[in-house]
Amino acid sequence: MLEIRVANKNDAGTILGFIKELADFERLSHEVVTDESTLVNNLFGPQSNAYVLVAEIQGQAVAFAHYFFNFSTFLGRQGLYLEDLYVQPESRGHGIGLALLSRLAVIAKERNCGRMEWGVLDWNQKAIDFYLKMGAKPMGEWTTYRLTAPEIDALAKRSH
Repeated sequence: MLEIRVANKNDAGTILGFIKELADFERLSHEVVTDESTLVNNLFGPQSNAYVLVAEIQGQAVAFAHYFFNFSTFLGRQGLYLEDLYVQPESRGHGIGLALLSRLAVIAKERNCGRMEWGVLDWNQKAIDFYLKMGAKPMGEWTTYRLTAPEIDALAKRSH
């Protein structure tokens, strides 16, 4: 039986395992620098503004969803941003991803969010098809830009 629950600090090792599996799948393992201690401090510490749901089957964690809230100035309301959704390969095709997204939709409604958003890699056609089938629409006219630590440091130095 599927159970979806809110993660706690005791789940940090499991979450880290999912992050590494997701990074392997996305061909981005070289970008994973976090560890359990960092996850405990930043997901479950007093300054945290990120949340994790864990999906379990018969007490065994098989998936996770990591999300946070942003704010749309155009809507004047919060939005829920799904940073990561991962279901272990052997557990796919059983509705676990849909169950996690449905739970996130309930949370978004409870928080009066105006939208839910997430990113998907261009080559991940199975995920794209899954999201389209749910009614999600790609935001093709937007391009995501990113600064990493070195660029953030350089930009911060310009503020003086």
